[in-house]
Amino acid sequence: MQNLGIAITGSGSAVPTTSLDNQALTKLVDTSDEWITTRTGIRQRHVANPQESLSAIATAAAKQALEMALLKPEDVDLIVLATSTPDDLFGSACRIQAELGAKRAVAFDLTAACSGFVFGLVTAAQYIRTGVFQNVLLIGADILSRWVDWQDRRTCVLFGDGAGAVVLQANQSDRLLGFELKSDGTQNGSLNLPYNASGRELTPGIEIAQGTYQPITMNGKEVYRFAVQKVPEIIDKALFRANLSVEQVDWLVLHQANQRILDAVADRLKIPQQKVISNLACYGNTSAASIPLALDEAVRQGKIKPDDVIAASGFGAGLTWGAAIFQWGR
Repeated sequence: MQNLGIAITGSGSAVPTTSLDNQALTKLVDTSDEWITTRTGIRQRHVANPQESLSAIATAAAKQALEMALLKPEDVDLIVLATSTPDDLFGSACRIQAELGAKRAVAFDLTAACSGFVFGLVTAAQYIRTGVFQNVLLIGADILSRWVDWQDRRTCVLFGDGAGAVVLQANQSDRLLGFELKSDGTQNGSLNLPYNASGRELTPGIEIAQGTYQPITMNGKEVYRFAVQKVPEIIDKALFRANLSVEQVDWLVLHQANQRILDAVADRLKIPQQKVISNLACYGNTSAASIPLALDEAVRQGKIKPDDVIAASGFGAGLTWGAAIFQWGR
């Protein structure tokens, strides 16, 4: 098979209709707009109502991306859904495939939490580079409001719901210039959405465990320390693989976790603030959706233009982190 290049030719995004601002959160927990804003940079987030599903917002984002890429759903060969919060524990990618009418597409879920979009981008690229698929739809989507403890002010102020999508297509020149992925399970306890079960005896001597998932728990200080140290390092490694310098980066698009993290990473890399894409003030931390949502918004605002060099990095539960250097457009 002939090795091919990759181009990112379309983007889209979608969020639930309901927004929840910091002032509204003061009715739930002992906090204030000033406390949240100064510590996180977040002013509001979108939350899904009981009638809204992950599949629905992911499908809406995917339709926008396909439209920008000038593709029909039946042109799609593969759908990769990066999510930690599917509507169905068995996965939601196939439901999205059906809702899109992408009859030819293979579809599967990928879970790498807030790193999911970058891990998904690298995964999808391999199918194109080996000539297996031509047109891939990559979606990052999460509805974390389902799994937030709304009485825990350390976490409930951070997370929001959303979806973002991009189209990757085979291309004569390779626009994915370099990447690097990492995992460290020794720090797994820093950020969890754990399963909690109790024993149930089926018959004498045979016991199973049954239960449900518990709300998100996080050691904020450890996650901050991890991100500020590891993200600049991995971006440097990805730039080395791309044979590029930091000065050649047009835009830094990080996982939108906390404005302090975005600022610290940019400072360590010596990337000026005007090159940093940030929209977490409006959306909060949308996990796997945050990078494609921010990317799509910047493209539609005319900030990101064809041939611009983008350094993207995701980091989160696992702990996992990764970076990808790519050029926008064909």
